[in-house]
Amino acid sequence: MADHAMATALVDSTSSGTVVSEAVLTQILAQLESLTISQQVLQAKLDNLTNPGARPTTAQITTPGTSASPVTTANGSFSSSYPGSPPAATTNFGLSPPASLLQRVPVPQDREKVLYPQRVILTTYPDQTGIRPVPLQWGAQDPKVRGPVVPSRLPASIKLRNAIGAHSGSYSIYRALAIALGNLNPTHKPSYINTEPPVSIPPQPSWSDPRKIVSFDPWGHLVPQIWAEQIEAGLDIRPSIAVTKAHIKLSELDEAARKGTITIDGKLVVKSRPVLNADFTESDVDPGVELACSKAAVEPVWFLPGVAERFKISEGLLRRALFEDTGGMYPELITRPDIKVFLPPIGNLTVYIFGKPEYMSDPSKELTLRVHDECNGSDVFGSDICTCKPYLIFAIEECIRCVQRGGVGVVVYFRKEGRALGEVTKYLVYNLRKRGGDSADKYFKSTEMIAGVKDMRFQALMPDVLHWLGIQKIDNMISMSDMKYNAIVQSGIPILKRYDIPDHLIPPDSRVEIDAKIASGYFSSGKVITQEDLVKTVGRAWEETEH
Repeated sequence: MADHAMATALVDSTSSGTVVSEAVLTQILAQLESLTISQQVLQAKLDNLTNPGARPTTAQITTPGTSASPVTTANGSFSSSYPGSPPAATTNFGLSPPASLLQRVPVPQDREKVLYPQRVILTTYPDQTGIRPVPLQWGAQDPKVRGPVVPSRLPASIKLRNAIGAHSGSYSIYRALAIALGNLNPTHKPSYINTEPPVSIPPQPSWSDPRKIVSFDPWGHLVPQIWAEQIEAGLDIRPSIAVTKAHIKLSELDEAARKGTITIDGKLVVKSRPVLNADFTESDVDPGVELACSKAAVEPVWFLPGVAERFKISEGLLRRALFEDTGGMYPELITRPDIKVFLPPIGNLTVYIFGKPEYMSDPSKELTLRVHDECNGSDVFGSDICTCKPYLIFAIEECIRCVQRGGVGVVVYFRKEGRALGEVTKYLVYNLRKRGGDSADKYFKSTEMIAGVKDMRFQALMPDVLHWLGIQKIDNMISMSDMKYNAIVQSGIPILKRYDIPDHLIPPDSRVEIDAKIASGYFSSGKVITQEDLVKTVGRAWEETEH
């Protein structure tokens, strides 16, 4: 009734010629929000009276300013109030403003006041009133004792946060934009029905070793199952890992099957469905093959003390650098030393598993591995200035052969474009190389002149994913990188054999890269290159690309 009366008054005043200012509209919208919330709270109380045994539902919310918030107790159970606080009313956490209200607010200025009615909270402090982070014991064997990762800044959970940052890594920026545009309700509650992993990645001893896995949450793919009760009650806990199954279709594998260098077995390597003509009749063209695999997408979740120890620096220095050199994006890195977990806005990694996943943790089975760092130019578009795609395809073929011998193959794909320097820097280096005489002796120096460093991938965190998978030894390592080899071996996983890329797979223009790497200490099974030899290895000039 109050909504109807206010709407009527607005219509009457407008029809009488009264000009409704932006300030009045904002006040009306704020009152509408308050009335909507009050009505939902009253409805929740009524529902509780008529059905006292019912559990809280997603239609029930907490009014702004209430102290009722969810916390986990020491035994992993869930409570909807702070320890020592009076019993809370029926609560759902952070479901204000309602989606229907957001959809009725087309003006951005008004939407801002509805989305963010309270003052800006730049940071929080450990001794602040009401601060009660959800308990999190990194490395605890029982996931309920370990506790969930909660970075949410929703009004009802901002004092419960036990992690700094936001889910989805760099994609959190697009989520913020969708909220600002009114396309996404910030309190949307995901449904995780039928999203559980179709293949098992079971707990390994390394999951409870706080030194073995520090760069992501090993329980991230099991979040909806482990903390289902807390999620249902309204605590914003989200998966940071997703596991699925797929078929891979690559033209290079089609060609390998035609040549007979990989075998179609009907299980791992299967014949593709017939190609269709424009009239939807079946074509006589060979459809090629597909490769069955399991895969997991893993978002970064850093345990800051462990990350600092891995890099042999202090946690204080790590926090200060992350704060200062990201433009001060995360003040709580400085003001909340009690929060030990950080979700950095960087790219994720993807694991591709060929063969039976359970073989990865079985040391009696042969295992072939490629750890690959993203190269969009080569991996996707086939640029021939580097060996990234040929090496990746070679590794996949080696994984196939390993599986067909009774083993398992793993490819880990990290989003570290341009040695983690980024694609813009990489292209600037290309320009410098091509204009300065693209010889191998200048390969690394060209990068250092622009970026100040030749590589920022820092492989110290890379082995975490291998420990998560339960890998205890690597029979075949498809990599020339000394940094990757050293990081894996130093983490406690032995490597029995290393493979460099066969010479016939190296594009002519990428000989500069390969020779420079071999001379700097990268693994090579045969060729020895001295610094004097590097001057003789020269790449293609730009003039040769103009046709």
